[in-house]
Amino acid sequence: MNEQENNSPNHVAIIMDGNGRWAQKQGKPRKFGHEEGMEAIRRVTMRASERGVKVLTLYAFSTENWKRPPQEVHFLMQLPILFFDRFVPELQEKNVKVNMIGFEDKVPKSTKKAISKAMDQTKGNTGMVLNFAFNYGGRAEITKATQALCRKVLNNEISCDDITEALIEEHLFTHSIAPYQEVDLLIRSSGEQRLSNFLLWQNAYSEFYFTDLLWPDFNEEVFDHIIAEYQKRQRRYGAV
Repeated sequence: MNEQENNSPNHVAIIMDGNGRWAQKQGKPRKFGHEEGMEAIRRVTMRASERGVKVLTLYAFSTENWKRPPQEVHFLMQLPILFFDRFVPELQEKNVKVNMIGFEDKVPKSTKKAISKAMDQTKGNTGMVLNFAFNYGGRAEITKATQALCRKVLNNEISCDDITEALIEEHLFTHSIAPYQEVDLLIRSSGEQRLSNFLLWQNAYSEFYFTDLLWPDFNEEVFDHIIAEYQKRQRRYGAV
């Protein structure tokens, strides 16, 4: 295996943007774009698994997405049900394990049930982790961790000096995907160039890749190209 092949990302995170704009370009409702976006998830998941990625985290629904029109929010809540109903057998075949990070409050019972069922069905798989960030917000995650540590200090379980980066990471949602909590490569589609409150702690040293391509147009070749671009980069982590 050559040096470039060794330089593959363990944790890839994707902000899947552009479903609505893709649908509008087709002259169709926004939900049509979200449906096509599911197919893109399937394609990229399978390719990432084949490429040896350890964790693929997808920004499926943010804590800010509740501001969208109620009809669209309702449809987005149905997408995990549709996705897992269609693709769990294929995930099983590829030895992919499903995980979720985010806040369960406000998420409909039917959606939580579908996600929990998929996690249970794939819990024995030992391959790539398909990690859905659902009702997730980076600031809220860090706030939640801070509150938990504060309670431990007040209860005399730890002292303030005991709080380290490692201890903070133990209280973040991404502790469930240890030892691959830190993002190596962040991808965002649709031309936007911002984090949008996604994995703020975990992206501290990640490489960013922004593309104008809309999410439903992502396929295996696009993913391979982005990985090749990542492999050309040198990650110094503040060193020379």
